[in-house]
Amino acid sequence: MLFAGAVAGLVWYVASGVKVRAGWQNGESPLARYLDGKRRAAFNRQLPEALATMSNALRAGFSISQAFDSVVEQGEPPVSEEFAILQRQLRIGMGFEEALESLAQRVGSEDLTLVTTAILVSRKTGGNVTEIFDRISETIRGRQKVERKVKSLTAQGRLQGVIVSAMPLFLGAVMTAIKPKLMIPFLTSSAGVLSVAGMLALIAVGWLMIRKIICIDV
Repeated sequence: MLFAGAVAGLVWYVASGVKVRAGWQNGESPLARYLDGKRRAAFNRQLPEALATMSNALRAGFSISQAFDSVVEQGEPPVSEEFAILQRQLRIGMGFEEALESLAQRVGSEDLTLVTTAILVSRKTGGNVTEIFDRISETIRGRQKVERKVKSLTAQGRLQGVIVSAMPLFLGAVMTAIKPKLMIPFLTSSAGVLSVAGMLALIAVGWLMIRKIICIDV
C-alpha cells in the first residue's frame, strides 16, 4: 500500500500543472516542462524556414502582415499556429508592437525574441527587413548545425548515463524474480529500505553529474 501510494503521488506530481494555453504548456511539473521544451525546439527548427518565407514575401512586394500570412499558409505547426494567433491579435485591434511582444513571451524562444526585436527596430529606423531576416536565418541555421554536432558527440555519454542509472534497478528486479525468498525480506526490512534509498540517491547524484558534463550550451 505504501509503495502504491508513493507511485500514485509521483505520477500526480509529474502530470500535475499541465495547462494548455495557446498551444503551449503552462506549468511547473516535469511533464509540463518537457512538453514545453519539445514544442519550443520544434518551433526553433522551423523558424529559419519561416524567416525565408517572410523574406521572399517582402521581396515580392508584400507587407509585413501579408508576410505573416504566408507563414500561416505555408508553414507547419507550431510556427503556423503561433503566427495565426499573432494575426488574430492584430485583427482584433492589438498594437503591432504589443502583438509581437506577446508572441515572443508566449513562445519563450531566444531566436524568436531576436527576430521580433529586429522587426521592431527596423520599423523605427527604416532598415532593410529582408536582409535582416536572411542574416538571422543564417545565424540560426549555423547555430543549430553546431548544436546537432554537439549532440552527436555527447550521445555516448548520455547512453552511458542511462545504462549506469538503470543497471542497479534492473539487477534488483532480476534478483527479486530469481530469488524472491531472499530479496523480499531484505526489501521489507529497515536496512533494505535504507539501502535502496541510498542507492536511488547515489543514482540521482551520478545522473545529475553526467548531465552537467554532457549539457553544453551553444
